[in-house]
Amino acid sequence: MQDSIEASPLPEIGRLTVGELISALKAGWFDFKAAPLFGMFFTAVYVLGGCSLIALGAGTVAWTLAVSLGFPLVGPFAAVGLYEVSRKLERQEPLIWRDILGVVVRERTRQIPWIGAIVVIYFLIWTLLSHMIFALMLGPSALFNFTISFDLFLTPRGLMMVGVELTLGAIMAFILFSITVVSLPLLLEKEIDFVTAMILSVRTVRANLFVMLIWAATIAGLIFVAMIPFLLGLFAVLPILGHTTWHLYRRALYYPV
Repeated sequence: MQDSIEASPLPEIGRLTVGELISALKAGWFDFKAAPLFGMFFTAVYVLGGCSLIALGAGTVAWTLAVSLGFPLVGPFAAVGLYEVSRKLERQEPLIWRDILGVVVRERTRQIPWIGAIVVIYFLIWTLLSHMIFALMLGPSALFNFTISFDLFLTPRGLMMVGVELTLGAIMAFILFSITVVSLPLLLEKEIDFVTAMILSVRTVRANLFVMLIWAATIAGLIFVAMIPFLLGLFAVLPILGHTTWHLYRRALYYPV
């Protein structure tokens, strides 16, 4: 019978500056240049999953809109492999496909899948809310009208609906960002339960709200632009964001000597 794994001590929350965010971005860029194939591989999994979701809703305006706005919410969970690449580069360990994929596979028996389940539930809630807003503001028939014109969104009611969707989507995305930006890399590195990790992540965001708002806005803006050319821009953007998040996590949390 195996001994139980000893829990890791909780780290302290540091104070981030804009300069440290820029340094983390530079480090993320260097990690991507050092291991581009890993970044492209993990991004491909993310993009193929997104394309499958969008294909399921092809021809349905409400579903396509909900998926397009909610799709970036699953980004943090897709970046776990990128965190492991950055961790190995940081330790100057060799990057071996078997080892990287092995770590990702082994995470299924640890705490990260619990956050993955929360992300899925969160996405489903967002989809439901998005459909409700669509139906309330444009009428229930619009949900099932496959021939509806996108010109409808240029009407006053349509523009108002898009504004409400974007506002609610931004709020929900930031909440999810707050509970995952630190918790996912922390759970990859340490033996901490997922609830404690999420609480610590929210506290970290609250303690560094200005910098974290900039980082969240940067993520949203870059992912939005990268999604426009058939999601292809994500192959460059997502790996850099994933690696940068790891380096930002390393700057945000520390263990007193």
